[in-house]
Amino acid sequence: MSVFSAPAYDDHELVTFCSDSHSGLRAIIAVHDSTLGPAVGGCRMFPYSGEEEALHDVLRLSRGMTYKSALAGLPFGGGKSVIIGDPHKQKSRELLLAMGDFIDAQNGRYIAAEDSGTAVADIRTMSERTRWVSGLEDNEHGGDPSPSTALGVYLAMRTAVRHRLGSADLSGISVAIQGLGHVGYHLARHLVADGATVYGADVNAANLERAVTDLGLTPVQPGEILQLQVDVVAPCAMGAVWNADSIDLLRAGIVCGAANNQLAGESDAVHMLDRGVLYCPDFLVNAGGIIDVHHQGLASPASVKRTHIARIETSLGKVLQRSDEQQRPTHVIAQELAEEYLNQASRCAAPLQAAS
Repeated sequence: MSVFSAPAYDDHELVTFCSDSHSGLRAIIAVHDSTLGPAVGGCRMFPYSGEEEALHDVLRLSRGMTYKSALAGLPFGGGKSVIIGDPHKQKSRELLLAMGDFIDAQNGRYIAAEDSGTAVADIRTMSERTRWVSGLEDNEHGGDPSPSTALGVYLAMRTAVRHRLGSADLSGISVAIQGLGHVGYHLARHLVADGATVYGADVNAANLERAVTDLGLTPVQPGEILQLQVDVVAPCAMGAVWNADSIDLLRAGIVCGAANNQLAGESDAVHMLDRGVLYCPDFLVNAGGIIDVHHQGLASPASVKRTHIARIETSLGKVLQRSDEQQRPTHVIAQELAEEYLNQASRCAAPLQAAS
């Protein structure tokens, strides 16, 4: 398996692998770009079919983190790590400690946080072996940044609905949520409180039952949720849900969700535009979590953190306006905006580097 010829490779600064026979750990760390600062990104644990699938995921996810931090105005680069394994069956204290050792070996080039398949408690275990972790400080959610991710998506959805439908709020708007875990549940809570009609699906029966019982949303089969006739579809599970076939089946006019890497390929952004779907770039709208982690480290007041998360609305509004003016995909516009920020930062840093 060649990293340099991998389809998702994008001049990543660092891609490193770990195999620990004692704990069973098989993991990959990828650092995409550190122009803005050390690479920060979640540690995902997932039962990948093999190393090639895991490599593809970590390369795409780390690149997305670069853009996410740039658009959110954070002093972080883009990085990610993945552990190959079923988090419900193969996660152990020994494996998490070994992952901590792996992270520590990068000497601060990568800083880990919780992600799909891991939790704040798992990152705390890793912290016994490394200081290069984040999101451990207590907040109103015990350190869990997912409610902040949900808040950012909710605010972005409100912006998209106002832009496309002219509605001042989400009352009466119909939304289908795929995935009702940490982020999807809190997103549904915001929407229900706003008076939206919410449909939900999850492969985990307990997640679905909790959302139905607590929030009163309407349950839908997982295979049907993305094709519902609704105003907004919100993917909040795994990525790569949008390809040529699934986009053709879309009956919603807006896509705005928390899942990373929702587009299976770059050409799918064009397909969204051609279908007349307003696609909200995932790496822009789901930045609330990393913003939360940043402010945990600063011990910022909750009001300061929420003000920062609210800037997602402004950034998305700028992307939507440019997309309308230029008739180009929102995904591409958002990437270009992030690259503008990165180039500005690089130019500002160059004289300092030359003088040092």
